[in-house]
Amino acid sequence: MTQPQEHIAEQPLWYALRVTYNREMKVKVDLDERGIRNFVPMQYKAQVRNGRLVKRLVPSVHNLIFVYIEPSRMREYKETTSLPIRYIMRTDLATNRRVPVTVPQQQMESFIAVAGTYDEQLIYLNPDPGDFSKGDRVRILGGPFEGAEGVFVRLKGDRRVVVEIEGVVAVATTYIHPSLLQKLDS
Repeated sequence: MTQPQEHIAEQPLWYALRVTYNREMKVKVDLDERGIRNFVPMQYKAQVRNGRLVKRLVPSVHNLIFVYIEPSRMREYKETTSLPIRYIMRTDLATNRRVPVTVPQQQMESFIAVAGTYDEQLIYLNPDPGDFSKGDRVRILGGPFEGAEGVFVRLKGDRRVVVEIEGVVAVATTYIHPSLLQKLDS
């Protein structure tokens, strides 16, 4: 006689999702109302409104939202929401099947530490590795990006740290003084 298996609680994962027609803020509001943790990279942009220059907080990368949720709840949300969301997919090399992109917790925390500052001088890059040259892996020890881990690069003449969500998006910090960096083992 076999013993019944105990229910194993699912661990939440960070899913990278595409939202069509620039409705990422509508999806964010819906997720917030349901108590589901999410993150939309935002940035202040200067815009002219009625002849005046104003700064508005807008999505930095349109059609992109990250959601922290258990896999079964994610499937349920996708089935029950009327909002246009899609998984960002990648090929699993072990099975050669397409699977949703999930982001490791530490990588997402580093990305939020940088992108969550709303700094106008952040630079968002395509996830193509050709966009920047690889350097040393580092951890930022102080300032607004403290705790973030990424790759140290020279970009647009400044020393910056690039935090990448592989295959989705990368963000480069503003200037980082080398004294605030700790080299990590690769």
